[in-house]
This record gives sequence, structure tokens and C-alpha cells, in this order.
Amino acid sequence: MLHCQGCGGRTAEREIDGRARPVCEACGAVTYLDPKLAVAVLIERGGRILLGRRGPGTRAAGRWSFPAGFVERGERVEDAAAREAREEVGLTVEIGPLLGLYSQAGETVVLAVFAARAEGEPVAGDDLEAVGWFAPDDLPDLAFPHDTRILTAWRDRRVLDGT
Repeated sequence: MLHCQGCGGRTAEREIDGRARPVCEACGAVTYLDPKLAVAVLIERGGRILLGRRGPGTRAAGRWSFPAGFVERGERVEDAAAREAREEVGLTVEIGPLLGLYSQAGETVVLAVFAARAEGEPVAGDDLEAVGWFAPDDLPDLAFPHDTRILTAWRDRRVLDGT
């Protein structure tokens, strides 16, 4: 249950503007819940993609995905992407183009995915238990349905760029 941000009163869900929203029982204030913005980084080197195996306690633990995490309030999205790459795989990256925004009905997170390049060797950190470089046609068990869509966007961009 949420409490009113104005008066601290209890809220109850009511339909407002065609959606169920928390409404304060004391003062009537409506709370509009915003999505959370996350970033992911597709790091490519020599035609291989860097993925991390998600650790215990994470969504889709034991499966593989891109270095990713949440954008902090007031942080540039590109800076968040670079920070997450440092935290998750220990690499300083050069952030490239936006590959896409990914969202779906019922999901509270919107994901912004950037292409990136990096030097050095990755090391699993933060929420990951392993990292590895994978050929796009020989990938491990991916964590999320959008991971496949991200790879398609990356491939399409490479074809357009002639790389």
C-alpha cells in the first residue's frame, strides 16, 4: 500500500483517467506512478558480444544478458550506461548510438539500449557471476525476451552501416 505524498494518508486504488491509480482517502490526491528508466549496453568486439550471467537474487538468475541497470535521478542516460558497464563488467566504454527503447504493457521498466566499444578484459561484478564473449549465432540462454530484439536491432544497424 502507498501513502499520500502530500498528507501521508492511506491510499486506495480508484479508476482515474481510465486507469487504476492510488488515491488518498484523506485528501483525495492522486498519485501518478512513473516508469523506471534502465539502460543496457551492447558491447561488441571482433564480432562477438559481451554478456553477463545474472547472479542469485536477480531477475532471471543464471541466464545471460547485457550489462544493465537503473538510471539515477538527474543522471544523463549515456553516463548511466557507462557507469553500469564499469560496475557490472569492469570496463570503461565508449558509448555509441542508441539501439532502441524497449517497453511492454504491464512492465514498470523502460530500457534504453546503447551500442558501445571497450578495451581491456571484462570481470564479473555487481549482479553478475560470470562474463563471456559470444558469437551472435552461438548465444547462451538469454534472460529476457527483449534481448533477442536488441540483437536484431544491432545486426540491422551493422548492415546499414556496412560493418
